[in-house]
Amino acid sequence: MDDVIRLFSQYNIVGAFVVNVELTLWSALFSMILGVILVILRISPVPSLRIFSSGYVELFKNIPLTIIMVFMVLGVFGQLKFQFSSNFNMNFFWLAVTGLTLYTSAFVCESLRSGINTVPIGQSEAARSLGFSFGQSALLIILPQAFRGAVAPLGNTFIALLKNSTVAAAASVATETSSLMSTMIEFNANAIVSIFLIFAFGYVILIIPFGLLTTWLSNRLAVRR
Repeated sequence: MDDVIRLFSQYNIVGAFVVNVELTLWSALFSMILGVILVILRISPVPSLRIFSSGYVELFKNIPLTIIMVFMVLGVFGQLKFQFSSNFNMNFFWLAVTGLTLYTSAFVCESLRSGINTVPIGQSEAARSLGFSFGQSALLIILPQAFRGAVAPLGNTFIALLKNSTVAAAASVATETSSLMSTMIEFNANAIVSIFLIFAFGYVILIIPFGLLTTWLSNRLAVRR
């Protein structure tokens, strides 16, 4: 217990968790936007758009997140000299958000596609019979119902995103939990168990309420057939 109190007083542990939560929230927002675009392309009547979306999803589902993060630093920043911000730390923060977004949006697309599979095909046929275009039927009829059926897989995707935010250390985000944990272990080798428990319980505290909320929403919004 003394080790825990000393570590909290010596290091900004709460601030590190805040950074991971911020990474998660921004990445979740952009992943949702990109995932919706991808799933619309995935069900598009245009073959080239379906092929592009399928290729994107398969590519980013099968690339390890760490490799994407390293590419954002060494490729996008190091070789291409692309910067999001003149602020050094914020630049790497947004590089990490971009990497997480590219990776997670593929899983958001798959989650939404599973939700679309729960929508009866008669819904789209009825929309066409009423003169709705593909875009109108997708945005006004199919996707709203798909979101209801995809609450559980989307919740699991965003829980995984929160845990994956620790990989931001590979994108040189020095203020998040993984980087701080490494620093703490380096200078407090005799308190490894306490350090591990601090971060383990920290993520448990963050993830369990989100999991309970996802379960409640999934039951609340489930379509009764």
